[in-house]
Amino acid sequence: MHQSTGLRQRGSLTIWFTAEAIEAWRAAPRTTPGGQARYSDLAIETALILRAVFRQPLRQTEGLVGSLLGLMGLDLPVPDHSTLSRRAGALAVAPQPRAASGPLHLLVDSTGVKLSGPGEWLVEKHGTQRRRAWRKLHLAMDAKTGTIVASTLTGKEVDDAAELGPLLDQVEGPVAAVIADGAYDQDNVYATVAGHSPEAAVVVPPRVTAVPSPAAETDPTQRDCHIQAIAEQGRMGWQKTSGYNARAGVEGTMSRYKRIIGDTLRSHTRPAQEVETRIAINVLNRMFDLGRPNSVRAA
Repeated sequence: MHQSTGLRQRGSLTIWFTAEAIEAWRAAPRTTPGGQARYSDLAIETALILRAVFRQPLRQTEGLVGSLLGLMGLDLPVPDHSTLSRRAGALAVAPQPRAASGPLHLLVDSTGVKLSGPGEWLVEKHGTQRRRAWRKLHLAMDAKTGTIVASTLTGKEVDDAAELGPLLDQVEGPVAAVIADGAYDQDNVYATVAGHSPEAAVVVPPRVTAVPSPAAETDPTQRDCHIQAIAEQGRMGWQKTSGYNARAGVEGTMSRYKRIIGDTLRSHTRPAQEVETRIAINVLNRMFDLGRPNSVRAA
């Protein structure tokens, strides 16, 4: 598949419901005390996926789902906007299965996402002003496939390095390397990676003022080796030989997230915001797979 064909395919609108999906649209009968849900998690997640792709408020999402079901002639109930809002916070979103095999080369980074605030009309009419609030989205990407394999959403005050553990907890199987920027130049980062995959390389640029550890001559750490390599090759040379330049891939992923999904969280509670980002990441991964060219060696 040519790359331009893949890009057009990402924008193609093809929607179908399998027989299994139609059967699972309504919630299964409840076996425990409490009210009977009308919609399954599948129905709620489907609506929220469409919301993420088309960047719509919940009321417009309700209308979009209803029109699609009508166009396909499906006699299925449509979740209303209040149901979507209420169910979003407790929805369990399963990550996509990992396609690659073997140890992962993880690219790790974070970016800020804004919280939706008062609209322009409210600001103009009432003079509502407040400091823009935001969250921090932490991502771990498979360098080989370009797929996002782990994510967390935290407050803006959380240190990037502190979220490496929760990201690694989501990664099954061994990790060959963790590549991140200078914000991760902390001793606990090396310890966290070693606790998950003892043989993994940690490729993080030391600070300009970094000095070797006392045992650098007899038992050098990975960080000591980075410092020595930079002293011998220069920082640009170290970036090339260490594989650090691969980190550009995760920067591209951050840019893709904001261009396709947007830089603002539409949900207003933390649980719903976490579900929103997990759904958005699954959408990005699916789009990336649709647009991935099939490379064939010509000679």
